Amino acid sequence: MSHSSVRRPFIAGNWKMHGSVASNAALLAALKAGLAGNAAEVAVFAPYPYLDQVARLAADSRLVWGAQDVSRHDMGAYTGEVSAAMLRDFGCRYALVGHSERRGLHGESDALVAEKFSALAAVGIVPALCLGETLAERQAGETLSVVFRQLDAVLASHVPALLAYEPVWAIGTGLTASPEEAQAVHLALRAHVAKQDAAAAIGLRIVYGGSVKAGNAAALFAMPDIDGALVGGAALNADEFLAICRATNV
Repeated sequence: MSHSSVRRPFIAGNWKMHGSVASNAALLAALKAGLAGNAAEVAVFAPYPYLDQVARLAADSRLVWGAQDVSRHDMGAYTGEVSAAMLRDFGCRYALVGHSERRGLHGESDALVAEKFSALAAVGIVPALCLGETLAERQAGETLSVVFRQLDAVLASHVPALLAYEPVWAIGTGLTASPEEAQAVHLALRAHVAKQDAAAAIGLRIVYGGSVKAGNAAALFAMPDIDGALVGGAALNADEFLAICRATNV
């Protein structure tokens, strides 16, 4: 890939609310066995109760891991919340913020997402900032204004190192932005960051999320500004997920 010399591909599996001790162990064993020789950085984002299991099983491998969310608060009377310091305490490397399901199902605002981003950055965890427009917003021609608004909330205080563009209309629907459609948004996001920090924009990894499968991964990764994928359903199937990882080697 033309950009591989600058940006190492990043392939992440977002397990969402799936998993069990037994199925996680089987999936991680298959991933560890199948990742030999792969050029990408490969991560899994597991539900909170399984993070310690994932950390232990991934410790002797190339897999890295992260959390699916974080509290904006450092500590306190916030029942059910998990702080960035708690995640850092046992080696968490990454965490998703602003996933469309958090924004949509839980009403998370751009401002709240920016607070969560700051909480992670403060303890040295890399936030994976998720951005994306709904079908109605795309049809209204508002794609770039929406993702720029979501990005600007964070750019006010931080320059991100990892973005996930996930058009909401393509998540779990079987619909996928064409490689050219996704590339256009990724290029625009990189240019938008470059206005604030040109050097950071070159190294910024922007991954695509939205019904990524083994069959469409290589065409997406061939685009110069698509640096990998945030994979949902296909990440629960070891063969499918490994095939997506292998598509970065083309």
